Amino acid sequence: MVMALTDMMWEPDAEWRKDAACSGSNANLFFPIGEDESLAAPAKAVCAGCPVQEQCLQYALATNQTEGIWGGMTGPERRRLRRRLRDRQRRRAS
Repeated sequence: MVMALTDMMWEPDAEWRKDAACSGSNANLFFPIGEDESLAAPAKAVCAGCPVQEQCLQYALATNQTEGIWGGMTGPERRRLRRRLRDRQRRRAS
């Protein structure tokens, strides 16, 4: 998945949620116990076909969601993405 998140701004519009592929799914699927990648695979499969995956990821980044699968990414993956985005912004600023 290649995402072009130019900034981490998020507009507080939750309308995207009604179109989410996970709508009505068991929340436990998206909040597995532990960080084993195999536990995240079923949720990521749902996210892979979601029409609002990018909006979900932007929401998770903007609201600092540390747990669960959001936008097809686990908490550790989002932390790494946030770090890369922050490093990119620092390089541009210098």
